[in-house]
Amino acid sequence: MKRATLILLSSAVMLSACESWNDPANSNRNAGALGGAALGGIIGAATTGGSGRGIAIGTAAGGILGAGIGDVLDRQAADLRNDLGNDAVTVTNTGDSLLVNFPQAILFATGSDSLSSSSYDELRGLAKNLKTYPDTTIEIVGHTDNTGSAGLNFDLSNRRAGAVSRVLVDNGVAGSRITSTGRGEDQPVASNLTPEGRAQNRRVEVIIRPTA
Repeated sequence: MKRATLILLSSAVMLSACESWNDPANSNRNAGALGGAALGGIIGAATTGGSGRGIAIGTAAGGILGAGIGDVLDRQAADLRNDLGNDAVTVTNTGDSLLVNFPQAILFATGSDSLSSSSYDELRGLAKNLKTYPDTTIEIVGHTDNTGSAGLNFDLSNRRAGAVSRVLVDNGVAGSRITSTGRGEDQPVASNLTPEGRAQNRRVEVIIRPTA
């Protein structure tokens, strides 16, 4: 308990010294700093037998690293919104990754895994951003509503994720950075009992994670 308290106090003292800590524009950077500071403090404690000096050093180093990651994600998110040029595609900074949500209607016709011709502008914008920020991995996840059989929905979601992956590779994103998978109807974000809810569930998510 004493060690945990010291870690938290060290994090708070270090972060309160930042003049821009209360600036809402830096919320994701701040979240990264706090998480990094706490993790750094734990590592410092573990590697130095719980000494106060080790905790302080670990907290400082972790906070700096976490703040740096959060700041890069903030910048990439802002650039990505400009590169996509479509307000229907949302970009959410979760603090340790970016979640890009493509509603199915932007990319595919109902029941199809063939990308619409109009979707290529958004995907080229995404590819441009991913090449600008190369120190990331990309996970592409397809989702459907619960219309039809679960097996067909799972297969469709996989094929849609693969189609998005191929466009990114064709536009210069290294395939080694990308994984694609389908979740079918298993991870809804809204009720499948209404047309509006089903529309929200039909989507492709692109999760961008820093590698360093």
